[in-house]
Amino acid sequence: MDTHLLRTFVAVATTGSFSAAAEQLGFTQSAVSQQIAALETDLDTPLLTRRPVALTPAGERLRRHAALLLTRLDMARADVTRAVAPPGRLIVGLTPLAWSRRVSRALATIRAGSARLSSRVLVADRERIVAAATTGEIDVALVDGFTAPSDPLPLPVAGAVGVAEDAAVVAVPGDHPLTARRTVELADLAEAYWIDAPVVSPLTSLPVDGLRAGLRYEGADVAVLLGLVRAGHGLSVLPASTAEGVALPRLVHRVELLLTPGAGEPATRLSELLAAP
Repeated sequence: MDTHLLRTFVAVATTGSFSAAAEQLGFTQSAVSQQIAALETDLDTPLLTRRPVALTPAGERLRRHAALLLTRLDMARADVTRAVAPPGRLIVGLTPLAWSRRVSRALATIRAGSARLSSRVLVADRERIVAAATTGEIDVALVDGFTAPSDPLPLPVAGAVGVAEDAAVVAVPGDHPLTARRTVELADLAEAYWIDAPVVSPLTSLPVDGLRAGLRYEGADVAVLLGLVRAGHGLSVLPASTAEGVALPRLVHRVELLLTPGAGEPATRLSELLAAP
């Protein structure tokens, strides 16, 4: 099976739309339709119904295999890239709320040990950072999210190691009625207006449905998000170390580390420093 066709199939299956998949991949809708048809011809079976767009039983089976196959291919590409990469490189990718003083100090320790080390920090959303680690674009990934106490983050790849855990709070304006409470359940806030910040604290990653976004913030600056909360534009779930707010007893904020396969000594050393108690 052609891997390009598999990626197109996964995009359609994930978005549930030929047009959305075309926009995501940078193709025309006609090209996406032709690629799906070619894959179906290769496998001699329908994979998707067209109106509405939905997976057939065969398509559902292929999607389970395709995700693993594409991840393994990306990992192989990353491993080959490592073999020809210049020495002394350290590229750290992280989500905005994964940054901390501890990360800063560990990075400073690594850089102090090698004046010739070429280092870079990339800040982006979780999906982008995980993909960059899988393909070898970065050496170390630090991703964060909110989950039940002691539960790992639902990442699409294995091998992540927890390096930090913090209480979770609902950040609210100073005059909000919730400030009179010490704790709150997310399910009780379904009627509240929220700020959807897909790079910093996306509503879709929270373990509750039905939260309404009154405003969407597409940047990566945590200070801007806090400013929007304080100005009354909506609520946001944040780590207790980042913002004051009302405690969420059933949630914690976790930071997990992914070391790219074949990463060099600086990346390995950084991961050891961050994983240490």
